[in-house]
Amino acid sequence: MTEMNGAESLVRSLIASGVDTCFTNPGTSEMHFVAALDKVPGMRSVLALFEGVATGAADGYFRMAEKPACTLLHLGPGLANGLANLHNAKKAGSGVVNIVGEHAASHIELDAPLTSDIAGIARPMSHWVHASISAADVGADAARAVQAARTPPGQVATLILPSDTAWTQGGQVAGPFTVPGRGHLDTAALDRAIAALDGPESLLLLGGCALTDAALEAAGRIAAQTGCALLSEWSNARMERGAGRVAVGKVPYPIDLALEALDRYRRIVLVGARAPIGFFAYPGKPAILSREGAEIIPLAGAGDDLAGTLEALSDAVGASGMAPSGVGTRQEIALPQGAATPETIAAVLGRTIPDHAIVVDESVTTGRGFFAATTGAAPHTWLNNCGGSIGYGLPVAIGAAIACPDRKVLALTGDGSAMYTPQALWTMAREQLDVTIVIFANRSYEILRGELTNVGVRNPGPRAIDMLSLSRPDLGWVGMAQAMGVDGCRAGDAPELEAAIRTGLSTPGPYLIELEC
Repeated sequence: MTEMNGAESLVRSLIASGVDTCFTNPGTSEMHFVAALDKVPGMRSVLALFEGVATGAADGYFRMAEKPACTLLHLGPGLANGLANLHNAKKAGSGVVNIVGEHAASHIELDAPLTSDIAGIARPMSHWVHASISAADVGADAARAVQAARTPPGQVATLILPSDTAWTQGGQVAGPFTVPGRGHLDTAALDRAIAALDGPESLLLLGGCALTDAALEAAGRIAAQTGCALLSEWSNARMERGAGRVAVGKVPYPIDLALEALDRYRRIVLVGARAPIGFFAYPGKPAILSREGAEIIPLAGAGDDLAGTLEALSDAVGASGMAPSGVGTRQEIALPQGAATPETIAAVLGRTIPDHAIVVDESVTTGRGFFAATTGAAPHTWLNNCGGSIGYGLPVAIGAAIACPDRKVLALTGDGSAMYTPQALWTMAREQLDVTIVIFANRSYEILRGELTNVGVRNPGPRAIDMLSLSRPDLGWVGMAQAMGVDGCRAGDAPELEAAIRTGLSTPGPYLIELEC
């Protein structure tokens, strides 16, 4: 191979380590990387019009492909634009490799307008941060970044690439580095869990990779044998659901409902989950959601072999030969009539989710009751926002659709949330991704109306209410989508919603539904 520059060695090393997809929003400092992408075959490049779309897409890609993609971002401000969805990726345990351009060393000394502390910007949302020193180092640095991103359960790695290391000759291709394995079972913790799971006052709380089909089946056997309850965390990176799979409810988001749901459990065994806490602090209410004095038994963390842990626990409690409890069965749900309410929307979803669909859920208020009605839907995968930073849904749908082009993607999001990353629609149209989007157009930040009450404001005045309203003017989502190449329609009630979803699912490429609710 002829001599290459650092940027070409970077691309070749990423490909050698299994990274073959790049979500990009480049600038001048990254042009040699752009040129290398053009020269070196094997890397799919997906352009995003906003960095938060690129980082969110990388999150969704990892969740479904189970391997990292890379992003290409422009200096510190470009990275900063992507931080919100990197926060969500970090909380979800998604592996992401960020390639962030930097000024040449000689230019940094001049304090040019775009000079910034890129490493300082990256560290709060990254597990691993490194800056390449020379063209000869770039390939190995790329391989280390992929190694970091693939470290269980998945990490955010940020590699800073000064432009002179990209354009200078002397780049060397590096092969993949060994990735650490998942943690092994702690036998002492297993003994404590066996003793704790004894009847309906005990809970097996699941998260992370404990929500795969095989892991859920083992959990269902444990529940059948011990009588314990099963729940998952409120937000899960990926959960397998639907008919034929063990149905697991979630710890509720609203603080009072969560306290009520968990009050019955004296013992909680954690597998891939954290001890339950509230999303926020509220005056006069506890932040810890479990009952006072409840015994918390951490059995396995997110980076451990969770499926193996549950199989070992199943064997240890004598459940290996049992049928799992709580398996979802196909339900015949009548077409709901009338207005689009959380209940009728849930029924429509139960009727329309296709086989093996991927549901990307950012419907924090409207969607709180969706789970019960979709337990018996066709088998599907459900993705939640684990970090709480708004604008996750549409970008994650891009990554999921690119990772699984043979599967339908159904993105559910509120109008306020979707406005954080509407540029994602353009990328969906450009890539002709098979995504059906439902925008719950309630013309407000509806979740914040409830939170205003939760923090003790009983009679908000007009200025407070106005700050939570999305009217004056109303958002026109169908027109907005069409301007970016995405066809769509409006729906005003439950039957119209079902007809629109079926149209979207049968239409090649993306389709948007603006639901008045």
